[in-house]
Amino acid sequence: MELAYIPSPSTGVVHLGPIPLRGYAFCIIIGVFVAVWLGNRRWIARGGRAGTVADIAVWAVPFGLVGGRLYHVITDYELYFSPGRNWVDAFKIWEGGLGIWGAVALGAVGAWIGCRRRGIPLPAYADAIAPGIAVAQAVGRWGNWFNQELYGRPTDLPWALKIDANPAIGRVAGTYHPTFLYESLWCLGVAALVIWADRRFTLGHGRAFAVYVAAYTVGRFWIEYLRVDDAHHVLGLRLNDWTSILVFLGAVAYIVVSRKRSPGREPVVEPAALDEGDGAAEPAPADKAGKADKKV
Repeated sequence: MELAYIPSPSTGVVHLGPIPLRGYAFCIIIGVFVAVWLGNRRWIARGGRAGTVADIAVWAVPFGLVGGRLYHVITDYELYFSPGRNWVDAFKIWEGGLGIWGAVALGAVGAWIGCRRRGIPLPAYADAIAPGIAVAQAVGRWGNWFNQELYGRPTDLPWALKIDANPAIGRVAGTYHPTFLYESLWCLGVAALVIWADRRFTLGHGRAFAVYVAAYTVGRFWIEYLRVDDAHHVLGLRLNDWTSILVFLGAVAYIVVSRKRSPGREPVVEPAALDEGDGAAEPAPADKAGKADKKV
């Protein structure tokens, strides 16, 4: 008998009368709010305007959710379209199943649209929001804890995760590696790394975002290795491991090439607010941005 373990919630849903309150959804929502809050602080520190990050998030978040769900459904299509499965379940996002690769890719499209509408460069916005995305992932991973999903191999370590049996989905009771916790902690470390590197090296032109991507993929590679849920394998590795390798190489290559082509950090130039003029662009004072940047 295990002397210590992390218990799992008996249910991921609490009913407030007829209204179901789902832990997975709450984790996603809280993560989004934290990302916007931190991103707003960093954007202001770079000389941007308060509220810009939230305005662009109105585009980025829905696109990201759709992209994350599409990636999951496409890469695990047999869960929804194989014999005996109900394809309608592909739309039940509250039951879990968001692929970070699709979320970031399509979320970037939404952010690009929002940035175009605001008249600001996407790379600068991406640099400001990068640590917030990592923190949002750290919070969002706790949604897997509520759903008792995406755990690792069996273990008797004191921090093992206790999983309840569920024959309907082939879940076997036992204690397993809490990969949700590993990834959550890793993402917090990634956020801290990006903030430190941004201060130390004055990253710009999307390089802070690239550092986030590269650092996250390193952790995702070894955490993916521990997981025991069904997944597609290519040459002995899970599909997400190969994705991590390719994305890591792409992020590192971007940092190297971008640093040579565009050294330093670009100034944030954002159109004036409607009550401050006719909408002409105005650069933020460099000394003000520099002082504030030291605080975030």
